[in-house]
Amino acid sequence: MKKFSTLLLAASVIFLTLPTEAARIKDLAKVQGVRSNQLIGYGLVVGLPGTGEKNNAFSEQTFRTMLNNFGIKVPDNLKPKIKDVAPVAVHADLPAFSKPGQTIDVTVSAIGEAKSLRGGTLLQTFLKGVDGRVYALAQGSLVVGGLGAEGADGSKVVINTPTVGRIPNGASVEREVPSSFNNGDTITFNLNRSDFTTAKRMTDVINGLVGADTAQALDATSVQVYAPRDPSQRVSYLATLENLEVDPADESAKVIVNSRTGTIVIGSQVKLKPAAITHGGLTVTISENPQVSQPNAFSNGETAVVPNSSINVQQADSRMFKLDTGNSLDDLVQAVNQVGVAPGDLMAILEALQQAGAIQGELVIL
Repeated sequence: MKKFSTLLLAASVIFLTLPTEAARIKDLAKVQGVRSNQLIGYGLVVGLPGTGEKNNAFSEQTFRTMLNNFGIKVPDNLKPKIKDVAPVAVHADLPAFSKPGQTIDVTVSAIGEAKSLRGGTLLQTFLKGVDGRVYALAQGSLVVGGLGAEGADGSKVVINTPTVGRIPNGASVEREVPSSFNNGDTITFNLNRSDFTTAKRMTDVINGLVGADTAQALDATSVQVYAPRDPSQRVSYLATLENLEVDPADESAKVIVNSRTGTIVIGSQVKLKPAAITHGGLTVTISENPQVSQPNAFSNGETAVVPNSSINVQQADSRMFKLDTGNSLDDLVQAVNQVGVAPGDLMAILEALQQAGAIQGELVIL
């Protein structure tokens, strides 16, 4: 433990020697086991100005159950009007290390035919984890950013989404999620983007501060580091490690093409081999000019409309440009801008370059 305590003091000296383009470990990786947990529940929002649920089976059942919990028995032959009530799904993220008594934000979404949750209040709702246990209780007034209005003739205006709202600090944590953070002799960093080079560099930086064989890269994602068992020392130790700076590896050369939106992203590592490109657009225009045909006199014929179609084909002028070996991203963008092609045409050019083996990188089409 003395080794860890002594070497922690040297961290500030190491930081000064790192390049400015480096990134902190806390920005490149997450500690294994330290994560949030999703919670979900089912509840009722009351106090709506007539924009709640229509009378359907499961909403009525929920309403009756709520009243029964308060000792109010609704006769079976009585059909309650619940237009001011809406059944909702409530969900939240429980951050790591959350303790009982702390509060978290919740999101409330209508799951029936409610038109708006504006002005409503969520009644006490149990929020459960994937294991079925209750970890938080939610209740409070909703903040709804949407707005809806409807006229008598059926016309309506909807702004944003009035059937979804939030309750800031609307849930109280009731149970802590067990964590493995203080267990064992090691902690593991998982890279946000898997890369063997980045994992190796992170290992070298940690070993350079703490000592040889303190950290080891398990694969392209995980770096395992020996750590003290005492919780307070482990927290201080991790606080030092996560602020160490590492030079992340350059991303692999990729060209990302989204065929649905026309978005094209070209990575800075993409290089080109020599290639000559020409691309021309073919425009076909079809116009309809119907004509009226009159029959001859005394022919007993009928006037008819005769279709008359004209087709015009235009071939746009094509200009050829040459791309030299090792052209950078700037050169490619400049060449494409000179030709003046649209995003759809650029997609076709990139695909052709990939098939010709002229792109040194991966073409990814979404």
